[in-house]
Amino acid sequence: MDGTGVPDAAPPPAPPPTHHPVGHVPPDRLRRARWSVAVVFLVHGSVTGSFATRVPWIQDHAQISAGQLGLALAFPAIGASLAMPLAGRISHRLGARTALRLLLALWTLSLTLPALSPNLYGLCGALLVYGATAGMADVAMNALGVETEDRLGKPIMSGLHGMWSVGALLGSAAGTAAAHAATDARLHLAVAAAVTTVLGAVACQGVLDLRSTPDEHPPPRFALPPKSALVIGAIGFCAVFAEGASLDWSAVYLRDVLDTDAGLAAASTTAFSCTMAVARLAGDRVVARFGPVRTVRVSGVLATVGGLLIVLARHPAMALTGFALIGLGIAVVVPLAFAAAGRSGPAPSQAIAGVATITYTSGLIAPSAIGSIAQATSLTGSFLLVTVLACGLFVGAGVLRAPGRSAAGRGTAPAGGPERP
Repeated sequence: MDGTGVPDAAPPPAPPPTHHPVGHVPPDRLRRARWSVAVVFLVHGSVTGSFATRVPWIQDHAQISAGQLGLALAFPAIGASLAMPLAGRISHRLGARTALRLLLALWTLSLTLPALSPNLYGLCGALLVYGATAGMADVAMNALGVETEDRLGKPIMSGLHGMWSVGALLGSAAGTAAAHAATDARLHLAVAAAVTTVLGAVACQGVLDLRSTPDEHPPPRFALPPKSALVIGAIGFCAVFAEGASLDWSAVYLRDVLDTDAGLAAASTTAFSCTMAVARLAGDRVVARFGPVRTVRVSGVLATVGGLLIVLARHPAMALTGFALIGLGIAVVVPLAFAAAGRSGPAPSQAIAGVATITYTSGLIAPSAIGSIAQATSLTGSFLLVTVLACGLFVGAGVLRAPGRSAAGRGTAPAGGPERP
């Protein structure tokens, strides 16, 4: 009552909240986030493709031998392995969107460094930075991809990695054109860095801006991968080993073992790359229908059959089919390994960094391991090992089984914390 004795009027109804409950993101916002992170993957892949095409120019500019180049090319993996654990701490401090914007820009701008290196020591240092920024951006974008997938409630990781493959193809196509035109790699890579930096900054505006909760402890600067990441990483190791072996040795296999000409030998790499890219772009529908475990078991069978065709090949067509089947079989494994790592515990960035470290290591040792085994036995014997590892995908697929953590985007707060309103 007021002072006159007349009852107070009923208070007006409370206005509706101006923000969404913790963990909930509107569907249109999620769709935008999905396509934004897809462009981020495309940008990341295009940087890799751009660099790969100018390695011969960089070698000539630095005046180094093939052996010295091989040494220098180990430094990106070393830098990535050392720096990837830091990505989770940076995301914790800055938030997912700001961290990704920063790390992606460092990665795209680092593309200019290798072409500026005047000698072996400068090139090793440039590639160490190049690999470190690549690895941290890789962890940040995969962690955001997993969170976006959880909130959407349907698989998208295979498609995101398919966009990476598309970016690598676009970057390599532009680099091939620049090399064919005898364009100075310093100019070409500077332009590529500028374009990808701008495109990446625009794309990062649309990704989810996840923030750590106030009571969440920051991840350690350096830590051993959690046990769950080691088990999941073993599956990724098998897939990336087969990928590295096929990319680097398929043309050599057709030339040396089956005595084909250079053009047909190069077609093996094309067959492998194309089937892998197409399978990744289509993989989300397959995973949504059959689940990650059944999908990887079938993938393991396909990759194993492909390996057997290569080992038993007496005609180039048989080996070409084998490399195409390996590309088809391993395509979705790494995306599903990252997704499983992101759901395997309370620290998704740390788990993803662990899996990424294992897969990067596999990609580093695969080409040299194939060469060493070939020298001790034969190139056919090397691909027998690839076939055995492909069979491991079928055996170990169960570790990718999705836990009941997320209810896949139904309003629960994911491990990455709420999005900033």
